[in-house]
Amino acid sequence: MITKEFDTIAAISTPLGEGAIGIVRLSGTDAISIASRIFKGKDLSMVNSHTLNYGHIIDPDNNEILDEVMVGVMKAPKTFTREDVIEINTHGGIAVTNEILQLVLRQGARMAEPGEFTKRAFLNGRVDLTQAEAVMDLIRAKTDKAMSIAVNQLDGSLSTLINNTRREILNTLAQVEVNIDYPEYDDVEEMTTALIKEKTQAFERLLSNLLKTAKRGKILREGLSTAIIGRPNVGKSSLLNTLLKEDKAIVTDIEGTTRDVIEEYININGVPLKLIDTAGIRETDDVVEKIGVERSKKALEEADLVLLVLNSSEKLTKQDEELLAISQNSNRIILLNKTDLPQVIEEDKLPEDCIKISVLEHTNIDKIEEKINAIFFDNAGIVEKDATYLSNSRHISLIEKAIESLKSVNEGLELQMPVDLLQIDLTKTWEILGEITGDAAPDELITQLFSNFCLGK
Repeated sequence: MITKEFDTIAAISTPLGEGAIGIVRLSGTDAISIASRIFKGKDLSMVNSHTLNYGHIIDPDNNEILDEVMVGVMKAPKTFTREDVIEINTHGGIAVTNEILQLVLRQGARMAEPGEFTKRAFLNGRVDLTQAEAVMDLIRAKTDKAMSIAVNQLDGSLSTLINNTRREILNTLAQVEVNIDYPEYDDVEEMTTALIKEKTQAFERLLSNLLKTAKRGKILREGLSTAIIGRPNVGKSSLLNTLLKEDKAIVTDIEGTTRDVIEEYININGVPLKLIDTAGIRETDDVVEKIGVERSKKALEEADLVLLVLNSSEKLTKQDEELLAISQNSNRIILLNKTDLPQVIEEDKLPEDCIKISVLEHTNIDKIEEKINAIFFDNAGIVEKDATYLSNSRHISLIEKAIESLKSVNEGLELQMPVDLLQIDLTKTWEILGEITGDAAPDELITQLFSNFCLGK
């Protein structure tokens, strides 16, 4: 693909704050000439591509040295954007990094929009839409498993599968056209119908198998929203601290200590869990605590996973029974805490798969991980090596639409509809799959997707 010519953009590509290095990135036709006007060192227009060059950034208006830097020069087309790219590696401070960015903008660069570097990589054919989205997934990955899925997608595993399927659909449509326009046999209609049926069923099986990975992939990408619920003082906050391996939540013997929802991420066996420590659910006249209890009930309704904590050293209370009732339709793990104390709870009133734990003595905490794996992954390996996973909600929705379109073709075959009508739905499938990679995506969608990226990426 021929690289399109755009204006030159610039942005800070490292997090703002103190650090060893801050990077100001430029991309565009004038990137090298703009950098040359503020760089004192080697002639950047003459250096080899993909080299780091030592020197200083100078304000040309007053000849003042702003910082000692290393400037990376990467010449088109072998760059991320397929444009000339400059990366000014400065000392990582808020003031100096911002000052250099402002200097670059005064020399003619434009401030980049969120995700505009990656958008240019897409528009210039360096990556397709699935790979561009994988860049953001890689940045946001919270576990090594989520990172592995993003890397595979960035390498084009999903793109290859989708493009191969689109190519097969196109070949099928072409063959159908040939059979219709140049019939050589009397039974050409029967042959054409048989061809469509065979191919359509194969496409549906392939996409359905891909869709089966969606649940697992989405969990690994976005994590499981996990609500820790229970009445006051059963050990919810202590469990949170144990799982986090730090004292995040305040723990006391006073009921109602946790008055609001606390959210933290942890990594359990490669699965990111967004742990939500809720206020103890009970009747209360305290206005602040009452708000916390309402938020706890909302967290329970919205959670992917519920950890219901009961005190095994006490008999079941009315509150315990209410919590057992309202959480019974959730993906729930019942934890009988405080097994280091004499057991009093009536186990015959509880499901058999409860897990007995002692947060105080760290007993059986690992069994929680095993149970999560059993609920969400059927005790299978969480990530199969080199497997292609659907994890993006947009991709999942489009694959579902493509399968529905293929089902319409099969229904048309059963009703013996004319072949030209069947071609419409098969062509629609081809177009839907093109939206995944960006080959058939509307401009509004592309703009919206890249607006969710961070600046400088």
